Amino acid sequence: MEKDIPSEFYKKILQFQKNEITEHIFYKKLSNMAKGENKNILEKISKEELAHYNVWKKYTKKDVGPNRFKVFIYTIISRIMGITFAIKLMEGGEEDAQKAYRSLTGYVEEVEHIIKQEVEHENALIDMINEEKLDYIGSMVLGLNDALVEITGTIAGLTFALRNTKLVGLAGVITGIAASLSMASSEYLSRKHEGDKKPLKGSFYTGLAYIFTVFLIVLPYFVFRLYYVAFSFTLVSALLVIYLFTFFVSVVKGANFKKTFLEMFSISFGVALLSFFIGILARMLIGVDV
Repeated sequence: MEKDIPSEFYKKILQFQKNEITEHIFYKKLSNMAKGENKNILEKISKEELAHYNVWKKYTKKDVGPNRFKVFIYTIISRIMGITFAIKLMEGGEEDAQKAYRSLTGYVEEVEHIIKQEVEHENALIDMINEEKLDYIGSMVLGLNDALVEITGTIAGLTFALRNTKLVGLAGVITGIAASLSMASSEYLSRKHEGDKKPLKGSFYTGLAYIFTVFLIVLPYFVFRLYYVAFSFTLVSALLVIYLFTFFVSVVKGANFKKTFLEMFSISFGVALLSFFIGILARMLIGVDV
């Protein structure tokens, strides 16, 4: 038998109501951006979120407006990072929401049905949303990892061998462009050999990730004149790239953030440290003075 809802729960229910109408509008916007089966899935979820809103409204007897700023931000994120990333980021709080919903068991008869649908939303998104760019995450990881290891290592070695920011920056750009073209070509041939129907797209994402990483790593050498300052900012840039990409993959693919981050960090900065000592040794043995 349904019990009277304690007064302290009404504030919670109003927040649930606001969250549901916010997600309803967000999914509706996404469905307008999507095509085919993705559009149908997003429309279905949008309607279910509205149904949940109406369940909560039955208890509060109030109309609640959406969080329009949240809708705006997540819509922008979806356009930049992709629909899947934006959805996963928003749905990241579903587990906590489900726990909060369960506190109303016995007070709200529909609560178990709402929880069941929320879980189904997450499963449907994982299994059914099809976004082309996610098929090439492996190519992006390849390009990014290779750029971090090769270019950060090269920059570290050249920095302490030459101690001239402009020369090091120029060498980094030339090396980076040549390496990105080489990586993209290798990825194209690899995918074509494996029977991929769109090998060019895989090579494009590999080269794009490589060039993007090179740009961030080399940029400080064209901004700062002191080589140790430029190198410090390069390390910060490399750390930022690792963090952002690890976060993206952990959200979209459900990968372990800490494990993936530490793995990429250890390899990239380990090579940079080794190259640092090689650069110093080369300067001492060869006697380069620029």
